[in-house]
Amino acid sequence: MANLKYALRVLNQSKFSTFNEVVDKVAERSGKNKAWIRMDMLQCAVRYGAGWHDYLIFGWETIPKKNRDTYLTRMKNKKMIEQLNDPSLNALFGNKSAFNKRFAKFLKREFLTLPDMTEEKLEDFMKDKEIIFAKPNDGESGKGIERLKKSDFEDIPALYEYLHRPEKRFGLIEQELKQHPDVSKVYPASINSLRVNTIVGDDAKAHVLYATFKMGNLGKFVDNMENDGLSCPVDLKTGKICGTAHTSKLVNYDTHPYTGVKLIGYQLPYIPEVVKLAEEAAMVEPRMRYLGWDIAITEDGPAVIEANNYPGYDFSQLPEHTKDRIGTLYYIRKYVRGI
Repeated sequence: MANLKYALRVLNQSKFSTFNEVVDKVAERSGKNKAWIRMDMLQCAVRYGAGWHDYLIFGWETIPKKNRDTYLTRMKNKKMIEQLNDPSLNALFGNKSAFNKRFAKFLKREFLTLPDMTEEKLEDFMKDKEIIFAKPNDGESGKGIERLKKSDFEDIPALYEYLHRPEKRFGLIEQELKQHPDVSKVYPASINSLRVNTIVGDDAKAHVLYATFKMGNLGKFVDNMENDGLSCPVDLKTGKICGTAHTSKLVNYDTHPYTGVKLIGYQLPYIPEVVKLAEEAAMVEPRMRYLGWDIAITEDGPAVIEANNYPGYDFSQLPEHTKDRIGTLYYIRKYVRGI
């Protein structure tokens, strides 16, 4: 019933123009009849909870019908989150200060929350730091985060005043992470992170489903896709990038467009340690069974940046990353029954 309602929403007046735009794009790339595409899109919405965006980015017209049920779609992802994650813990993962305190052992960096901050504590915190990151407690995609230099402020009281300006809405400050040189080589202006999705299975153990490598771009200091970043798949067995990178606009690259570094086959360090860290961190709150972790790689190993209690589902399912045309849900079902 939920999928049927979703399909009907696609056809309402406000969505219909976008629906037809997607039909046009799919017809252009596939050569298929538009009437067939419309019917197939609606059937996929009803049967699999696949919205028009799912159909477009995953190339549903090329997915064999026997494999379509293996794909996580917008509706299936939402349902799985509701089924596997305890909503009483959403506040922990939605608040950076609370999260940092709970997962401090995995961060590999110092932090100071604004409620705990005095000018004296800030001065002590800044003694050995020239650069810090100021972050809001909420928000996503790097919004509201600022990279601050101590030398840009007259003194500690000036920095303290800036951090406490109401319009900034900062919740905490963090020490700058120093990423591994092999990671920095790909793109040096941001902390490039791995998105690692974990599932706590029916065996009460944490398992890594997949990992993708996120990189900044265009001189920006964040690696988010919404800020022109790129993402590509990582082979967890070899630690190498194993597929083309893509942007949020689905433009593909075999080399990083800003640095020219060849991506496919590039060896990333500490991948076994990344997997171990993600599995250990996932067991801190096992009632949150399905999470997406952002993990940086420093010279001394992996460090958790944050965890997402509403993980994205598109990273691992693009056509370029699923040569066998099997979706993520196939692997999740190995660990969780009834999904």
